[in-house]
Amino acid sequence: MDNETISKTLIVAALLSIVCSTFVSSSAVLLRPNQAKNKDLDRKKNILMAAGLYEEGRSVEELFGKFEIRVIDLATGAYADDMDASTFDQKKASKSPDTNIEIAPGDGLSGIKQRSKFALVYLSRAGDGTLQQLVLPVHGKGLWSTMYGFLALDRNLTTINGFAFYQHGETPGLGGEVDNPRWKAQWVGKEAFGADGGIRIEVLKGRVNSGSPDLKHQVDGLAGATITTRGIDNLLQYWLGKNGFGPFLSRIKMEEIKTHG
Repeated sequence: MDNETISKTLIVAALLSIVCSTFVSSSAVLLRPNQAKNKDLDRKKNILMAAGLYEEGRSVEELFGKFEIRVIDLATGAYADDMDASTFDQKKASKSPDTNIEIAPGDGLSGIKQRSKFALVYLSRAGDGTLQQLVLPVHGKGLWSTMYGFLALDRNLTTINGFAFYQHGETPGLGGEVDNPRWKAQWVGKEAFGADGGIRIEVLKGRVNSGSPDLKHQVDGLAGATITTRGIDNLLQYWLGKNGFGPFLSRIKMEEIKTHG
């Protein structure tokens, strides 16, 4: 039989396609556990970096062991002790009718239609149990993407220890400057709240005036990226407010005062 017939060519092509697809599918299944492990490791590394606790050359797992991970009910600020923090996926929860809520257009998180009713929080405590640091996951819309980040607050729950995005699709050189170490360094030591407890942190459209009386509450905007800058400011206002982590922050402040004075 002629080896160059159309039927033989089609049979060889079909067999090759089956073999290749089987190989690719098998590889994807076999590599999935490693991919999940690497994703989890990267998340932990970004939390440590936001908290200023990452050390080059040290084990991420060892350093991350300082954190206590809890699931909270955002509406009440109470711990959701019936939920397993090690398996809870906030992104998945935001897509399920059983675990999400609609976000009203005027609530400040423009472009995000729903969020999870629950959220993870990461707490670092001293040997005597006093809170040392709190890391909150935040997200919101930029110009081209949903930006996901971690905001670290000091023990007073007002001073910012760090703020960094670990996932976004903003324009390199413009909105993508959220990855610039110099921009991220500005956040350290800024104060998220005023003396009255109101949200004061603000990302300006331009540069911060070094003589401004509000200096400790202000961060430079991103040059040429007005929409990204506005998105960052909006997401902070939302997640630090009554619709976000506000109830939890109020509750944990009272708990710390009651327990540790």
